Amino acid sequence: MLKTRLGFFFLLIFGFAIQAAAQKTDSLKVDTNLLNKYRIEPGKNALPIIFRPVQIGEELLPVDMLGYKVSYWHKSILFGLNFNQAAFTNNYSAGGVSAVALGSNFDFKAEYNKAPFDYTTELNLIYGASKNKGQGSRKTNDRIFFDNKVASQLSKKWFFFGSLTFESQFAKGYNYTNPDGTNAADPFLISNFMAPGYLTESVGFEYKPNKYFDLRFGTGTARQTFVLDTTIYHNQPANYGVPIGHTIYNELAVQVVATIDKDLSKNIHINARYALFVPYIQPLAYTSHRVDATLTAKVSRLIAVTMNGTFLYDKHTAAGVQGTEGLALGVIYKFP
Repeated sequence: MLKTRLGFFFLLIFGFAIQAAAQKTDSLKVDTNLLNKYRIEPGKNALPIIFRPVQIGEELLPVDMLGYKVSYWHKSILFGLNFNQAAFTNNYSAGGVSAVALGSNFDFKAEYNKAPFDYTTELNLIYGASKNKGQGSRKTNDRIFFDNKVASQLSKKWFFFGSLTFESQFAKGYNYTNPDGTNAADPFLISNFMAPGYLTESVGFEYKPNKYFDLRFGTGTARQTFVLDTTIYHNQPANYGVPIGHTIYNELAVQVVATIDKDLSKNIHINARYALFVPYIQPLAYTSHRVDATLTAKVSRLIAVTMNGTFLYDKHTAAGVQGTEGLALGVIYKFP
């Protein structure tokens, strides 16, 4: 019994000793600076971390063009039709003559432009006629103009070009006035298709600073003048420069051509062409000048007022300056 109590007593003392030692350990002061010094930071992990730089590169993927194709062609078509009519009764006190007039013009232009190559073709057709009561039909306007040009780009604004131009008219032309200014009893024939007709070949340099202006210097130019109707010289002594008895005359010359095709405003457009022709083997007095201009003012989508004029100085056709002018209201359609 005594041994049992002694054992229990020693066991109790041993338990208190362990508890006291635990309390002493927990109450020890610890320097936190040392703990921070030897603390393992997350960024200082011993495990290696591999950083791979982000690379951005071009990847060529097949692109579906959805049926679209690149076109280097630019085309435009303009068609105009003018109609004038006036009617009077026989007893109309102010007087007047019943008349009908019809005028038309067709302009087609196409350009192929793929640097450094450039090709331009232009076709301009104009015809007009009028008929007064008691008189036959009389021509008011008539022209065929067909121009083709091939150019190769030399710099931003300069090109080397070669061109081929054809000019003539559709129908016969008559003079209804005598040389003294009186009305002729019988009109006499002075022109016809290919009487005259002109075929001009030219090579040289072209200055094109923008889309609407073009200036050509044809340093090497040849022109053939045709008069296929050999009876015209009776009424046209100069015979358009072609020797009597011949149907063709060749000339070498320097040619300068300036063109402008521009919208002056939203509804007003001008198209003008000036041609200077200086022959090599003839006096400077035979230098010819020609200006063709058309001014179009749109009233609505299809209605427009058109003014056109031609001024010509050519001693082969007349001694002085020649000119014609027309003003009309009619239908005009342009595509696109």
